Amino acid sequence: MPQQLTYPGVYIEEIPSGVHTIIGVSTSITAFIGRAQRGPLNDPVRIQSFGDYERVFGGLWVDSTMSYAVRQYFINGGSDAIIVRIYKADSDVATLEKALYRVPTDADDLTPALLLEAANPGAWANNFIVEVDYNTATPADTTLFNLTITHKVGDTVLATERFYNVTVSSSTSPRYAPKVLENQSALVRVKGPIPTVRPLRTLSTPVVIDALDKGHDGVLLTDTEYRGDGALKTGIYALDKADIFNILCIPPRVHIGAVAGDPDFTTNVWADALAYAKLRRAMLIRNAPTGTSGWDAIADVTDISTGIDTITRDENEVMYFPNIMAPDPLRENMLEQYAPCGVAAGIMARTDATRGVWKAPAGIDATLVGVQALAIKMTDGENGQLNPLGVNCLRALPAAGLVVWGARTLKGADRLASEWKYLPVRRLALFLEESLYRGSQWAVFEPNDEPLWAQLRTNIGAFMHQLYRQGAFQGRSPREAYFVKCDKETTTQNDINQGIVNVLIGFAPLKPAEFVVLKIQQIAGQIES
Repeated sequence: MPQQLTYPGVYIEEIPSGVHTIIGVSTSITAFIGRAQRGPLNDPVRIQSFGDYERVFGGLWVDSTMSYAVRQYFINGGSDAIIVRIYKADSDVATLEKALYRVPTDADDLTPALLLEAANPGAWANNFIVEVDYNTATPADTTLFNLTITHKVGDTVLATERFYNVTVSSSTSPRYAPKVLENQSALVRVKGPIPTVRPLRTLSTPVVIDALDKGHDGVLLTDTEYRGDGALKTGIYALDKADIFNILCIPPRVHIGAVAGDPDFTTNVWADALAYAKLRRAMLIRNAPTGTSGWDAIADVTDISTGIDTITRDENEVMYFPNIMAPDPLRENMLEQYAPCGVAAGIMARTDATRGVWKAPAGIDATLVGVQALAIKMTDGENGQLNPLGVNCLRALPAAGLVVWGARTLKGADRLASEWKYLPVRRLALFLEESLYRGSQWAVFEPNDEPLWAQLRTNIGAFMHQLYRQGAFQGRSPREAYFVKCDKETTTQNDINQGIVNVLIGFAPLKPAEFVVLKIQQIAGQIES
């Protein structure tokens, strides 16, 4: 606002430029949902490496297909992931799902003990070492104690937590043990009722305190745990607590070929997951059905003979076929069969980093890292029957090795003639939508007139031009590549009266060269006359 001019002299005013730089969002943050050995439940945790996954969720576990998918994701180029651990309690186990430890407060064990409960369910917490000492900052204070929790498996110490000068005697103290552990410990929590005197100190070599109840790893997940509850933010809806993700990956419930359990989900799981992915502007990698041959398995998607679909197709959904064969480090590196969702998501991330989201994550550069074979070795003819159905094939090609050889969405079946036929086109559109949505929030409640429209044209135009220079659009000039329109034609007086400003944005996407046709002609010899 201009200064009030009261005295003779020079006045300086800073005039806003109206520039609001739009930053492109991440394009390949992958959300994984499934079973894990440990870690918080229904609480999305963002990680940047498989080492992070090991620290928080316990690493590879034979009962967790998600752990293998996450590992394959990072091996193939993924750099950012969100993990949601879901859990199903065993109704046949008469103990708690979380390990519970009892730390006595007197030698005769007559007073209530301090109960320590594992931070989350699982058998991982069944072997804690608990130590108590009185070497506090104020030794004369008989309410203070130090607490040490050691997570040890065999001779290996996995984690040690030490909390100094804590108390159970005063709930108003900043060192009140229940609050300290709740805020700072990844291993335990205090379970009520809370004793009024401090626990006994450890006088000899510490030993594992027998748990009152052993933790349990739970049982095979059902559709209920995956679908979750939107109001409670469980299952897929736990991702409501995550800021952004671009790819949704739900590995099979059990290993493919396992003796017990069906790896496939019901239609309801995929329907809920797809609806949620669309809401969050993300791509869903749908697992291909399992079977003994290509046609037995893919028949659950489309009847090859009739062309009739048995699933709902959508532009935010992609499928890869066949499954992959990779060594299992927990089974002496024997080859096991896995769904390719983790590998495919990793290749998307790798391609985004090296070429951009507008480049198809397929071709001879889209190699499958850490994969030794495919469950089915496909021929060109078989590939030629699945590709028009919108199913992306994984191929073993001479010299190139194992590669992704398809870049269509499930809406990309030829007969559907969808504008979202190709995966890079759809992902680019989602990237633009999310980036512009976040980058235009400043315009809300601004005066709805030409100055605002001009700022929107300038800022959005600058963002689109930057992408054009990076090669995201086709066209020999910016005019051919994109346009941004925001004026009295897009926003009428009636729109203004309703508080609406309309911005029309168009772009010319790059489409992959799916078929390269080489026309060879023999030059006829010249006949001398």
